[in-house]
Amino acid sequence: MVSMNTEAMPKVLQLYLEISQYPILAPLIRERMRNELYARGIISPSDFEQEVKHKAILSQELEGLTDPVAQEPADVWQRRIAHFRDTLTDFYFAHNLPHSLFERIVRDVLAKRMPEDAIFLSFNPELAPWDMLFAQGEAYEALPPAQRDKVKHHLREIIVVLIKGLISDQLAFVGIAKDLFTIADLKAIRQRRIGRGKIGGKAAGMLLAWKILNLPESNEEMDLKSHIVLPESYFIGADVFYDFIALNDLHYLNDQKYKTRDEIAADYPHVREAFIGGHFPDDIVERLREILDRVGKHPLIVRSSSLLEDNFGTSFAGKYDSFFCPNQGTPEQNLHDLLCAISAVYASVFSPDALFYRQQMGLLDYDERMAILLQEVQGDRHGDLFFPTLAGVAFSHNPFRWTTRIRSEDGFVRLVWGLGTRAVERVAHDYPRMVALSHPHLRPEVGVTEIRRYSQHFFDAIDLAGNQFQTRPVANVLSAEFPSAPWLVSVVRDGNLQPLIAYDPGVSPQDLVLTFDNLLTKTRFVPLMKAILKALEARFERHIDVEFTADIIPGHPQPDFVIHLLQCRPQSSWEPAGGIQIPTTVSEADTIFTADRLVPHGRVQQIQHIVFVDPRHYSRIPDETTRLQLARVVGRLNQVLKPKRFILMGPGRWGSNNVALGVKVTYADIYQTAMLIEIGLSDEDSPEVSYGTHFFQDLVESEIYPLALYPGRGKTTINWDFLRSSPNVLAELVPEYAGYAEYVRVIDVPASAQGRMLEVIMDSDKSLALGYLRHYA
Repeated sequence: MVSMNTEAMPKVLQLYLEISQYPILAPLIRERMRNELYARGIISPSDFEQEVKHKAILSQELEGLTDPVAQEPADVWQRRIAHFRDTLTDFYFAHNLPHSLFERIVRDVLAKRMPEDAIFLSFNPELAPWDMLFAQGEAYEALPPAQRDKVKHHLREIIVVLIKGLISDQLAFVGIAKDLFTIADLKAIRQRRIGRGKIGGKAAGMLLAWKILNLPESNEEMDLKSHIVLPESYFIGADVFYDFIALNDLHYLNDQKYKTRDEIAADYPHVREAFIGGHFPDDIVERLREILDRVGKHPLIVRSSSLLEDNFGTSFAGKYDSFFCPNQGTPEQNLHDLLCAISAVYASVFSPDALFYRQQMGLLDYDERMAILLQEVQGDRHGDLFFPTLAGVAFSHNPFRWTTRIRSEDGFVRLVWGLGTRAVERVAHDYPRMVALSHPHLRPEVGVTEIRRYSQHFFDAIDLAGNQFQTRPVANVLSAEFPSAPWLVSVVRDGNLQPLIAYDPGVSPQDLVLTFDNLLTKTRFVPLMKAILKALEARFERHIDVEFTADIIPGHPQPDFVIHLLQCRPQSSWEPAGGIQIPTTVSEADTIFTADRLVPHGRVQQIQHIVFVDPRHYSRIPDETTRLQLARVVGRLNQVLKPKRFILMGPGRWGSNNVALGVKVTYADIYQTAMLIEIGLSDEDSPEVSYGTHFFQDLVESEIYPLALYPGRGKTTINWDFLRSSPNVLAELVPEYAGYAEYVRVIDVPASAQGRMLEVIMDSDKSLALGYLRHYA
């Protein structure tokens, strides 16, 4: 038996819990305990029994017996006496004799049933207080290797119980984490937890990735440990979410998830108003005040970390809010801003997109509580701005290749300069650098004009002077003098892109293009990212993605890097489609479209309807209100059409926040479709690829194939006549939206094609896709 430090524990409770694990042997164990009390003169047998009887009589009075002898049968009296004999035994023993003596007694009693050298756990970890678990776990971990090997099963059970209570009870997570986390790790997490409850999925994924990347096997090919760091992080436990709801009388929102989508959307502004600025428990406020004192003026980010977030198969990517806190005001203002940000994240639990996503994933009845991951923003100060040199999201698997030379298994990165917000969302008139890690020098764009057009023109930063998050033009801040500029930019000279070899005062910021070419081809950045992704994917046993920031550390002949790990989550993926072979005998009249860029791999069959938003008409819509309303039309069609038997085709970027670039749909508007096809608005305005964004993650999890069509480029063809001349059945399906038939066409494919339906075959190996009409038996 291994002793443990019990000074911080309720001794009697500990003893009771340990004895309760031996219901048959407990009487014998307690008899031995009483004998020790008597033998050591702590109390005499007669005094002990007299106290037992006294307490038994007092309990009769408390239970309303006025004539105990007449009112209580003898057998009940004996049960009462036995109860107090046990409790007094535990009490006197716990407060007068060492715990090691109790362990010896238990060992002696069990000697006839267990091997002499066995080490056993004398309590049930599932029922024990955490202090007891941590103390026992530390005692086990301190044992010499030979003894520790004998208790490894006990130690693992303690670790599993603590992981489920402190971090996550998702079994897929626990299955990996139980072999990696130590008691010391869990103790450090507990010390940084504010309030009670689990720390949630986002925090869990980040910490698990950190442990994986520190494993010896993860560092065999490259020293990852010296390059990977975690941001300074704190965790607000998920139970504080319920404390907040109770303190602000918000229980009436608990059934919000069972309302209709329209009701949820209508209520949400009022929900946010009720949440933001609400009251927090005093002890939580004080802990947050202490953290603010500790971090000083360093900017913070308040990130969602719900119990369901970043789980296997359900990422909740972009469904909950996160907020930057510049943290540049007075202490009271900073505290107020922090509390408002936390309450706003809490409110996002009831957002329409989050609740609808839960409904579609079969998670509506789950007890979804919101924990908070509070982190220092990673970056450096540049004048009045604060931002990281590099930020992005890296994926271990690249589902779309713009050339057959690219290897999907090497992954890809969406890379930006500044805060990583522009890497995970599609924003208007701006583009991250898309990096195929197998061939980082290859780009989807061709030629200087196109590369410059589809580069990053704006960046996000914390405006320290203004105490706010801000978006600025790249050219206003980035110059040849900027630290690490030669690794980040190329220079436009004489119509060509050239490396920035050294500082050149004659180079205008307007001539700089964020290509990251030198970074990607002349440093160890790409091998480092590949090694990180490979190590994580191997341990997760599935594709993963990682959000990160990176510091470029000056060095010769190459710089070094520090990667700040912000998030890691397992990716959903499609099952590989077998037997893909594109027909070569389809007539031009039966071909609806072809594509040869960024083609996924799979087959979509028996499509009965095409929902077509005509790019030509969309670009002529004079007012924003009409464009916004088209998303509602699409959302309504998503409800009435047969699931996975229709596709969406439309201009530019589906889901864009800028209605000039595409239909502003959300996940709730499109989740039933089989495909989402983005058509370039013009030869010079091609759709940005969505993969790698939160929007793309929604498509993957809903098994929606995305495809981009570039009219007039390569082998892309579109049968405009079929799409524009076939009868429009919009008014028949949704009469209330008949007035939008000019912009939204719904084609009943069998009715327009002599009983045939649409099939789409996509071969990523050949980078070819074909949508054509065919008969089905």
